[in-house]
Amino acid sequence: MQEKIETKLSHLAKYAPFEDIAGASHFPIYNTGTFDLKKQSGDKIYDYTRSDNPTREMLENLFTEVEGGAGCVCTHTGIASVALLFETVLKANSHILVEADCYGGTFRLLKVFKEKYNIKVHFADFLEFDELEKILSNNPIDLVLCESPTNPGLKIIDLKQVSFLAKKYHALFAVDNSLATFISQRPLDLGADFSLFSTTKYISGHGAVVAGAIVAKTAELANEIHYYANAHGRSQNPMDVYLISLGIPTLKVRMAEHEKVSIKIAQFLEDQDYINKVTHPALKSHPQYDLAKEQMNYIPGVFCADFESLELAEKFIENTKIFGEKCSFGSPDSRVEIPAKISHASFSKEELEAIGIAEGTVRFSIGLESYEDLIEDIKQAVK
Repeated sequence: MQEKIETKLSHLAKYAPFEDIAGASHFPIYNTGTFDLKKQSGDKIYDYTRSDNPTREMLENLFTEVEGGAGCVCTHTGIASVALLFETVLKANSHILVEADCYGGTFRLLKVFKEKYNIKVHFADFLEFDELEKILSNNPIDLVLCESPTNPGLKIIDLKQVSFLAKKYHALFAVDNSLATFISQRPLDLGADFSLFSTTKYISGHGAVVAGAIVAKTAELANEIHYYANAHGRSQNPMDVYLISLGIPTLKVRMAEHEKVSIKIAQFLEDQDYINKVTHPALKSHPQYDLAKEQMNYIPGVFCADFESLELAEKFIENTKIFGEKCSFGSPDSRVEIPAKISHASFSKEELEAIGIAEGTVRFSIGLESYEDLIEDIKQAVK
């Protein structure tokens, strides 16, 4: 019987490298730096937790399975999975093609690689296929990278089409799947070579840990990311693996609730005079609404609302009682931020405008509270 993803997520211990002698529902935490080689037998030998750890291997096996890949590395932060991707694929003077509306941490990391290793970074609007093909045809692109939905612009990228173009020009294609997660879309099935994601967010679901993961489509690429993870010390510690494993079984029900409540909040804001625009892929007003419904099972609970002024946006955030002013997303608590001031502070005003982010843009991450309470909080905050 071919189990559905939500069934697999509810039985994590099944993906452990060996069966626990006591049959624990949660596979034990091997919180150790080293292992005694004399006391092991079999094909798999553990020596040092940076290289391999049974607890982490359980999570890596699960992510490999649910993403439809050949291997995975769990990293100590979400941005470490992006760094590992770059360390694996790029070399001095490499060319990379990146969606202009990318995560602020990725943008900052690209700047580091550009300055230290002379990496040539090409930014583009991935909705414009002619623009992508022009860059790919005129440059030796090694890697194509995008998010879908993008963050914070919330564009929906046609991953099949981008994959086709990347393959046509012999470039590897990686998708940051942090917002959608594998419960909603599987980038490897849509043609990507890598699916990477921050497990800090929806996957762990409780905001109690920072972590990431990268899954490779082929065994060759999987071996490479594992090699470089060990060489660069990118691997995740087993205690954080355990914290993530606690939230994973509820991912499907949480994503469904995040979607449902966020739509109600977004619809309410669309009707307010002080809001210029609401960008939520589940609203019919979104330009890629049809693609979003086709490509994803669930629409994430993250959206943007453009307040009529920066002053009103700041007043709103200062006065909210339930919404916290916090970066990140995917936790049970609802949060708001002004991207230009927090998550995308490394972008210039012109770069923000180019991806559709105004001074008064507020990014919402809707949690698991009562939507009535959230709406009342919005109302009192803008009085």
